[in-house]
Amino acid sequence: MVAKPQQSGGVSEIPSNIPRPFAESRGLGQIDPNAVKDGGEMTQRPAPVKERRPWAHFVAGGLGGMTAATVTSPLDVLKTRLQSTYYQGELASRRAAKGIPPPNQLPFLRASWLHISETGQILAQIPKVEGWRALFKGLGPNLVGVVPARAINFWAYGNGKRVYSSLFFHGQENATVHLLSAATAGLITGTATNPIWLVKTRLQLDKQNAGTAGHGRQYRNAWDCVRKTFHHEGIRGLYRGLSASYLGVSESTLQWVLYEQAKRSLARREADLIRSGRTPTFWDRTVEWSGKLTAAGGAKFVAALITYPHEVVRTRLRQAPVDSTGRVKYRGLWNCFVTVFREEGVPALYGGLVPHMLRVVPSAAIMFGVYEAVLRAAGESAKEFCMEWVAF
Repeated sequence: MVAKPQQSGGVSEIPSNIPRPFAESRGLGQIDPNAVKDGGEMTQRPAPVKERRPWAHFVAGGLGGMTAATVTSPLDVLKTRLQSTYYQGELASRRAAKGIPPPNQLPFLRASWLHISETGQILAQIPKVEGWRALFKGLGPNLVGVVPARAINFWAYGNGKRVYSSLFFHGQENATVHLLSAATAGLITGTATNPIWLVKTRLQLDKQNAGTAGHGRQYRNAWDCVRKTFHHEGIRGLYRGLSASYLGVSESTLQWVLYEQAKRSLARREADLIRSGRTPTFWDRTVEWSGKLTAAGGAKFVAALITYPHEVVRTRLRQAPVDSTGRVKYRGLWNCFVTVFREEGVPALYGGLVPHMLRVVPSAAIMFGVYEAVLRAAGESAKEFCMEWVAF
C-alpha cells in the first residue's frame, strides 16, 4: 500500500521523511537549505574561505626568476656592456675608423641595422676573446639578486592587491588596484636589492679590462667588489642608480597593468567559449596553452620598449663613478640623462636595446610560466590571490 500525500486546505503536504531539494516558505517559495534565518530575514550562508598561502607566491616568484635569469644570462651580459660608457666609446671608434657617421646622423632604418650588426659582432667577440664562460659572468650575483627580487616583487604585488582592494574598493580589484600594487612592489624590490644589482653590473663591465690570465681586472669576485665599493664610496656607493631604479618602477607598473588586462581578455574569451557550448577548435586550444606566455611576453615587450632609456641611465650611474680623467662624470639622474643626450645623442639612450628585447620577452614568459606552474603544484590558485583571470 502506497502512502498518499494528505490534502490540507488545498495544499499538498509532503511527509517529512521524503527528501526535498529545497525548504519551503509561504512567502518566499523554495529556499536554499544553506540559507539561515537572522532576525526574521533569510540570508545566504557565506561560502567557506579558502586558506591563502603567501609563501607559495614567494617561492614561485623566486624559482621563476632564477630559471629565467639562467637561460638568458648571455644576453644580459651583452646588454649591460652595450649600455656602458666604455663600449659606446669603443663602438664610436670603430665607426670612425670605417668612415661611418654616428647613428644620430643616419636614417632610422640604417641606424637600426647598424645597431643590430654591432650587437651581433660583440656577442661573437666575447667568447672568442674571453671564453664562453664570460657569457655567464655575473650570473652568481644575478641569481642572488633575481631570486629575492622576483620573490619580493610577486609577494608584494599579490599581497598588495589584497590589501588595496580590501582598504579602498570593498574587496574588488580594478586597474587602480593593479597600478598601486605594482608601484608598491617595484619600490620595495628596488630598495631591497639595489646593492646586488650594482655588484652584478660592475662585475659584468669589469670583463672589459680583463687581460691574459685575468690580469687587469678590478674585482676578483662579488665580495671583493662589495668591499672595494664600500671602502672607496661608502654605503651610498652601494645605492648608486637607485633613483633610476625608482624611475624604472614605471616599467614594472605598466607591465603588470598590461598583463592583467591581457589576462582579463583571455578570461572573457574562455567564458564566451564555455557559454557557446561549441567544441574547441585547434586555434582555441592553441590560445588556451600559449595565451599566458604571450600575455606575459607581450606586456614586458611593450613596457620595456616605452621605458628603456632608464635602463641605460641606471647602468651608467652604477658603473665606476669617475671617468678616465678622474672626475665624476654623472652627478645624478637628470644630469646623466642630459649628459648622454648631449654627448652621444638619442641613440645612446637606446644602447643595448636589441639584446635587451631579445632577453626580456622570453625571460618574462619563462618567469611567469614557472610562477604559474609552481602555484598550481602548491595548490594555490593564481586567479584567487594574484591574478584575476580564468585560465603571470
